[in-house]
Amino acid sequence: MEQKVFAKLIAQRLGIAENNVAGTLALLEEGCTIPFIARYRKERTGGLDEVKIAAISEQFDKLRELTKRKETIVKTITELEKMTPELQQRIDQTWDATELEDIYLPYRPKRRTRAQVAREQGLEPLAQILLQQRERDPEDAARRFVAGDVSDVATAIKGAQDIIAEMVSEDERSRQQVRGAFRRTAIITSKVVKAKQDTDEAQKYRDYFDWHEPLKRCTSHRLLAMRRGEAEGILRLSIDPVSDEECLERLNRHYVYGHTPCGRLVAEAVEDGYKRLLKPSIETEFSNLSKEQADDEAIRVFAENLRQLLLSAPLGQKRVMGIDPGFRTGCKVVCLDAQGNLLHHEAIFPHPPVNHRMQATVHVQQMIQDYHIEAIAIGNGTASRETRAFVEEVTPQGVNVFVVSEDGASVYSASKVARDEFPDEDVTVRGAVSIGRRLIDPLAELVKIDPKSIGVGQYQHDVDQTKLKQQLDQTVMSCVNAVGVNLNTASQHLLQYVSGLGPALAKNIVDYRKENGAFTSRAQLKKVPRLGPAAFEQCAGFLRIPGAKNPLDNSAVHPESYAIVEQMAKDQSCTVADLIINKEKRQSIQPQRYVTNEVGLPTLTDIMRELEKPGRDPREQIEEFRFADGIETVDDLVEGMELPGIVTNITAFGAFVDIGVHQDGLVHISQLADKYVKDPNQVVKLHQHVRVRVLEVDRRRNRISLSMRNMQ
Repeated sequence: MEQKVFAKLIAQRLGIAENNVAGTLALLEEGCTIPFIARYRKERTGGLDEVKIAAISEQFDKLRELTKRKETIVKTITELEKMTPELQQRIDQTWDATELEDIYLPYRPKRRTRAQVAREQGLEPLAQILLQQRERDPEDAARRFVAGDVSDVATAIKGAQDIIAEMVSEDERSRQQVRGAFRRTAIITSKVVKAKQDTDEAQKYRDYFDWHEPLKRCTSHRLLAMRRGEAEGILRLSIDPVSDEECLERLNRHYVYGHTPCGRLVAEAVEDGYKRLLKPSIETEFSNLSKEQADDEAIRVFAENLRQLLLSAPLGQKRVMGIDPGFRTGCKVVCLDAQGNLLHHEAIFPHPPVNHRMQATVHVQQMIQDYHIEAIAIGNGTASRETRAFVEEVTPQGVNVFVVSEDGASVYSASKVARDEFPDEDVTVRGAVSIGRRLIDPLAELVKIDPKSIGVGQYQHDVDQTKLKQQLDQTVMSCVNAVGVNLNTASQHLLQYVSGLGPALAKNIVDYRKENGAFTSRAQLKKVPRLGPAAFEQCAGFLRIPGAKNPLDNSAVHPESYAIVEQMAKDQSCTVADLIINKEKRQSIQPQRYVTNEVGLPTLTDIMRELEKPGRDPREQIEEFRFADGIETVDDLVEGMELPGIVTNITAFGAFVDIGVHQDGLVHISQLADKYVKDPNQVVKLHQHVRVRVLEVDRRRNRISLSMRNMQ
């Protein structure tokens, strides 16, 4: 029953057909992963993609958390002996977290407030008398309550006003009125802390020293920047409605009935309740809500950047030389085989101050010859351009040279994963290996690094870390399964992201492979310890076995559909392999003939597409790139200059582009195209090769402003 209610609520919130939501929830409850559901259960979800399935899963988790919260609230109110059938019904029917907390607020245990003290002094009846506003002389009414700790009339009236103030602040309608005012007119204001104004660390927040704007127009990156400044003690933030008077006027209409003595006392209590309790509470609520929305946007940007980075074009299985460039400490060089295994490493010193250029030339040429090097990967850090120029000068024709991002390579080289892979090598060797492997297969290498260390985020250390990790893990899993994984060469770390596996089963697969040799069929997976039918169902379609006896084992066709393909081949009087090779035979197939109660046209269409290009890598082909000659430092830049560049990071406010001067420039969102751009990802992609124009160079703050407008 609860699942049915959830399906209806989620369908309404996301605008998705209720039966598709119900089908998705059932699959999630069965333990299916999002990639598996999106790829192999289209009939039950109506063909929902991973984004919509993830949104359903997120809403489902929120509703379950809300259900637990309801149980806690009901238990607390019941124990206070204040539960009524009407209150129970309201709680049962509420599926809005804010509304639920408003209902609970008057009953929620709280610290000993001024109102609580007044109640203990027996002043609640006086508060009710004042609220009714029928007494001509409130002081006469208050005298009846002067006793014990209530020393005089003024104390009695003040205590009664404290009770009214708290009642106003906890009243649902009052909260909704003030909440509405904040929603419509809230202004966020940022002021610099005077004592910090002239410090060096404050200068990066200079734009926010005296800043204000409507909260609903405040972008994610501005809000997170201001909050970081506040956390560092440089800025002070506040969120206020445009008019406190308007809020008070609305509240007084509800509580004050006229210009009577009692009415004036109630008006004073209402103002106190608004300024001391209600307004700060709603301000905190909107502060948290705006932070949550900013977090969601920053996490979305980060996840999209990470997806693009993980799906970067691979060179493929080539023998690669990886170089971690450097000046004083030299360049660490490694030679890798086509599977990324380390064959050899050494250091060369072609640059000042050592300047052993001739010796380095001989060594590089000898390594290329000895290890049959087909391509060279150079990290994009210090001495990158100088190293590339040297390598291209001494490298024979036919060996392509690529510059790859080395963000996170140092993190990987010091990690447990790297130590386990190369226990006898130092961090410099591991870092160079990572650079080389990123050229062969960026996805397989980058999954070993904490995404937050890869350098494609926006305020990633300021957002909700639990939510960030969940989203990034989901993105990594999505990318790994979209590409597919070679069962016989994949590392344990890569395998753990395959649908249905995880660290333990990934280790078992690698151990089984070491003991028994390469897998020859997907069916062999069933012999891996602890890999049961459920895990096999989830993972099998995403694992590839090149050269397998059954060609479907190297495709995205799930083993559960092999019988369908075999029947197709039989009907065409050929083998499955012939069906893959022969386009005419595939075109003769009528998918509708193979529809059953379990298998519909969406799955059959996917099967036909896969037979056309079995195991096709969805990633693009890699392209070489070269920076402009003679432009190597910020001092070489001139306004108006047009240059080639590589997009290194995409944020909500624009894109950062590497133009080869050791400092990325910013193409603001307004400069990305000749038309209005709502989302930078609509115009540029990570690692895209672009042409930019230099708009401004701020050497003091080391900032470069670029434009892509009016560029061919």
